[in-house]
Amino acid sequence: MSSEQPKPSRFEEDMQFREKPGGPVDYQDWTEKPVRYFTVADKNDGSILGYLWAGDEDDAAAYEPREAGGSRAENEGMVWIEQLRERKARGLRPSQTLAELYGAPESPGMGRPLPGSLADAPNAAAVEALAKAG
Repeated sequence: MSSEQPKPSRFEEDMQFREKPGGPVDYQDWTEKPVRYFTVADKNDGSILGYLWAGDEDDAAAYEPREAGGSRAENEGMVWIEQLRERKARGLRPSQTLAELYGAPESPGMGRPLPGSLADAPNAAAVEALAKAG
């Protein structure tokens, strides 16, 4: 007689993810298409915290924390993600969101758009590489 218990069938079934309605609305967080971005600088010391990018072709926008910025740059991301979600919920295109956030006289959190930093990049990977570089 074997002492081994049979596994319940639920452990052998593939798990399925089903998103519930009513969660936050988000832009896509990646694109291989061209994007515009700006630098997010610390309001107190001017250090670079990260980069906010957006691209209309794939309805994409995201915040890339600067690797050298450490946890401060990572934590700042939640502020910018919330700003992106708010504008997506209002129906703004990514480029409209980027323009609105870049032009805002006051931004929440520790960071603010660095004046004169609005630029173009070939895709999200280029902005991510910029955030990792320094």
